[in-house]
Amino acid sequence: MDAFLFIDFGSTFTKLTLVDQENYKIIATEKSYTTVQSNVYEGYEKALSNIYKKTEMDFNITKKLACSSAAGGLKIIAIGLVPELTAESAKRAALGAGAKVIKTYSFQLNDSEMKEIKNSNANIVLLAGGTDGGNSKTIIHNARLIAKHNLKIPVVVGGNKSCIDDIKEIFGDDIDYYITQNVMPKLNTINIDPAREVIRKIFMDNITQVSGMEKVEKNISQVVMPTPAAVLKAAELLSEGTEKEKGLGDLIVVDIGGATTDVHSAAKGYPTKSSVVLKGLKEPFMKRTVEGDLGLRYSAKSLYEGSGGFLLDKYLEKTDYNLSKEINLRHNNVDIVPNNQRDRYFDEAVAKVCVDLSMERHSGKIESQYTPNGMMFYQEGKDLQNISYILGTGGVLVNSENPKDVLEVGLYKEENSMSLKPRNPKFLLDKEYILSAMGLLSMIDGDQALRILKEHIVEI
Repeated sequence: MDAFLFIDFGSTFTKLTLVDQENYKIIATEKSYTTVQSNVYEGYEKALSNIYKKTEMDFNITKKLACSSAAGGLKIIAIGLVPELTAESAKRAALGAGAKVIKTYSFQLNDSEMKEIKNSNANIVLLAGGTDGGNSKTIIHNARLIAKHNLKIPVVVGGNKSCIDDIKEIFGDDIDYYITQNVMPKLNTINIDPAREVIRKIFMDNITQVSGMEKVEKNISQVVMPTPAAVLKAAELLSEGTEKEKGLGDLIVVDIGGATTDVHSAAKGYPTKSSVVLKGLKEPFMKRTVEGDLGLRYSAKSLYEGSGGFLLDKYLEKTDYNLSKEINLRHNNVDIVPNNQRDRYFDEAVAKVCVDLSMERHSGKIESQYTPNGMMFYQEGKDLQNISYILGTGGVLVNSENPKDVLEVGLYKEENSMSLKPRNPKFLLDKEYILSAMGLLSMIDGDQALRILKEHIVEI
């Protein structure tokens, strides 16, 4: 039997999905710990061996496609002109490429900020600033500072096109740079796709820095994209459908991980009330936010410190937990898997904090303001109140007896009446970890990838 193999090198687990090439049926799925500290190929081999044992079938793998967020995935610093405009556009371009934006800078950088950038663990810097033909002083200043400090990571330039010749001369042969189209060519008009594609290409070219990935590349067809980009692609496919297969319509994907909680929304998010006026940049149909302080393991400490334990207390009905001890246990043992009801209950409470805060940050808000014409209402971000579905993915949900209870905390609450969070969606679950795999399969056959998604995504 001929088959496709799709591999997701996650920061905690390496997940494999084997698909019958002729009938487009999932033959088997398997996961193993991502052995990023030693050699990622070890975890992959173990998972593949388990698939052979599980299926007990003779199959010929004709194509192997992979995505990866091993070693923390793709980390980017975005630099722009004004925080609400070009800096925000740069951030959206990075997020759309499947990256985690670890910091955003605006206006003219100083030496202290440049040292922060140089000493960070960023993989790429996205340099933006100015509309085409607009402000040139800031982006040129920042380019000179990057050259002065001899930054050793790739710089993607997506700013005022009038400055490109100057920036090429400033960077010369000393800086590894890539020129792409302006992320904001006109005021309030974003153009993030070209920058996003350049970022993805750089990621693929440099992925062999993870130990063992070079061997992986020799044994698979291609490492195609960062894992979040594959999930985003699957979410878009499930929402919009194809020419032959109808999608589900507007939806949100909540992906709870050990290091981050990612939220993807497939919706226009326009105001649902005629009295509300849009404010700020137009939101993209496919929007992704990454919360680097919300996670079950790597980010457990930042989650606890950020919420001050208040939300954990709220979601933990039992009071006999030593919160600090439980949080430190998870932060210091990122591969720990709950093996009893008490530990699973605590993990689910942490997951509820992740869902609550990440959905609050992703969803739009209404602001009221007095004007000479009376009270005006402004919407910033997406109105997601009428969203049809919330789809959950991640180990804590897959292994939960009550995944709906975890996801429901992300809904609209009367006490926060200005929030535009969903009100009455249906809940779905990626029970078999196939979202990233179907994002990869969509590059081969979108119709079949969508059909498998609709067949295997379960309502809860």
